Amino acid sequence: MLPWTEILLRLCLASLFGALVGLERERKNWSAGLRTHTMVALGACLIMIVSAFGFSDVLGTPHVELDPSRVAAQVVSGIGFIGAGTILFLKQGVIRGLTTAAGLWTVAAIGLATGGGMYFAAGMTTLISLIVLWGMQRFEQVYFKKSKRVNLSIITTPDAKDTDMLKSLFNSEHIIIHAFSFEKSDSAFTYLIELENNDISKIENLVSELKNNSSIKEINWAK
Repeated sequence: MLPWTEILLRLCLASLFGALVGLERERKNWSAGLRTHTMVALGACLIMIVSAFGFSDVLGTPHVELDPSRVAAQVVSGIGFIGAGTILFLKQGVIRGLTTAAGLWTVAAIGLATGGGMYFAAGMTTLISLIVLWGMQRFEQVYFKKSKRVNLSIITTPDAKDTDMLKSLFNSEHIIIHAFSFEKSDSAFTYLIELENNDISKIENLVSELKNNSSIKEINWAK
């Protein structure tokens, strides 16, 4: 068995590593933030300790075989349930939360490594995770700024005459449309449009023009 000081060290380190990653998510007001990441890392660490050392009292018993990786391996698949809860499917067709779900999966791995006594691997993974989550986001915003798309959703009344609105969309020289779809219901018409994010101010001007159309009930747009 591990001494209680070693157990305490591993649990505290796992909590610290998880909290560091959780702070970055908390900064952006995600549902899975500081406490969630800390608890995932702490729980994974304890499971690893139990998996490796929790069955030492039955070793040597006839007909008993011990696989130390068996319990810990369930964390890898089980963390998917928590990760799925952080993924949001918005009505504009945008998916949010994949990075947070991947972060939770990584934090679980950090907890397992810490519980197994692999302090250097757990610490370096925490450091690299913070670089990816914080540092690469700024690089991503600059490098992929022009290639990102904007999803525009326009909801109109069912009796609306949308000829003028569609003309302003398709005839605009400053707006590039990549995809267009139309949904019809008894209470409203919904137009889903994917635009090129070449200039946010031009899209804002377009939205301002559409506001003057009395048949439009709602306008949503997301990057």
